[in-house]
Amino acid sequence: MKIFTHINETSTPLEVETLSLAFDDRKRGRLKAVSDSGIEVGIQIERGLILRDGTILTNNAGEQLLIIALAEKVSTAKINDATLFARASYHLGNRHVSLQIGSGFLRYQQDYVLDDMLHGLGIHVEHELLPFEPESGAYTKGHSLSHTHDDNCDHAH
Repeated sequence: MKIFTHINETSTPLEVETLSLAFDDRKRGRLKAVSDSGIEVGIQIERGLILRDGTILTNNAGEQLLIIALAEKVSTAKINDATLFARASYHLGNRHVSLQIGSGFLRYQQDYVLDDMLHGLGIHVEHELLPFEPESGAYTKGHSLSHTHDDNCDHAH
C-alpha cells in the first residue's frame, strides 16, 4: 500500500495516480482506498482538511496522487430572488448542512427532508449527479485547498 501524507500545492504532476472520492471521504484525514487504476493507497493528512477536486498528495517516495471529486447524488436549488436565496441559506445553515454556494444556486447532498423544507419556502429543487464542493466553513483551520472550477460543476470525471 502506498501512503500519501503531504499536500503538494506547488507543482502540476506529469505522471500521477488518480483517486476519485465522494465528499464524505474527501473530508476524512485517514482513509484506505483503491486508486482508479486499482492500486491500494492510504491517505494520512491533518484532520480537518478537506481534499478538493484537483488536490495533489505526495508521499516520501515522491509519488503523487491526484484527488478527483466523484459525482454523487445532490440536490440543487436555483434561486434568482436574493431574499429567497438568503432565506434558504439561513435555514440550511441553521441545520449545519454542508452547502455549496454558487451564483444563483445552493447545492447539498441529497436529502428529502431538506428538499421538502425548501419546497415549503417556494423553492424548486432538482436532483442531480455532480461533484459536490461545499464551503469549507468560517472556522476551518489550515489550508483552504480550494481550486478554481466552474460554479455549475457540470464537469464529470
